[in-house]
Amino acid sequence: MSTKLANPAPLGLMGFGMTTVLLNIHNAGFFPIDSMILAMGIFYGGLSQVIVGCMCFKRGDTFGTTAFTSYGLFWLTLVGLLVLPKMGLAAASPAGFMGWYLTMWGIFTAFMFVGSLRYPRAKQVVFGSLTILFFLLAARDFTGSELIGTIAGFEGIFCGASAIYFAMAQVLNAEYGRTILPVGELAPKATQSFQAEPHLKAA
Repeated sequence: MSTKLANPAPLGLMGFGMTTVLLNIHNAGFFPIDSMILAMGIFYGGLSQVIVGCMCFKRGDTFGTTAFTSYGLFWLTLVGLLVLPKMGLAAASPAGFMGWYLTMWGIFTAFMFVGSLRYPRAKQVVFGSLTILFFLLAARDFTGSELIGTIAGFEGIFCGASAIYFAMAQVLNAEYGRTILPVGELAPKATQSFQAEPHLKAA
């Protein structure tokens, strides 16, 4: 007897999106890093995305496994970079090193953006804006520019909001069996593998 598996992507997108919005409200200069952001980074942005990545693995979704597991671990490493020096367990990373850290994540995300081109436009917006965000944050750390950091903050708020939109579009479209929130589907030929996922056909 086969068991129908739920679509885990909205959970991962919400964990990513909400945590990204909150962190980048900080980057935009509205409030400092505090325990709320760190807790979101550990649990909703971090652990939940790793769990979603494992669920995608069960479904045979290579893209989802790679994306959600990687970004979940990104949040956990970022929290570690912030907390370990405060606990006296490691030295704080210089801004230049953090710039390279963010650059590597930007390169990874750029490749994921290329992969997202076979999926709906909403997914492309998430990965495209995230690529820009990583490189803006890297530029901030390399240059020490507060202006670039503020711009990155507002761009990151947009990125996180786009992930939240894509998550809720999948939930609402699946629940109602029709398009409630459009996601910008591509032509059927370009999305053959995507269309094979029945829970997203109405998205």
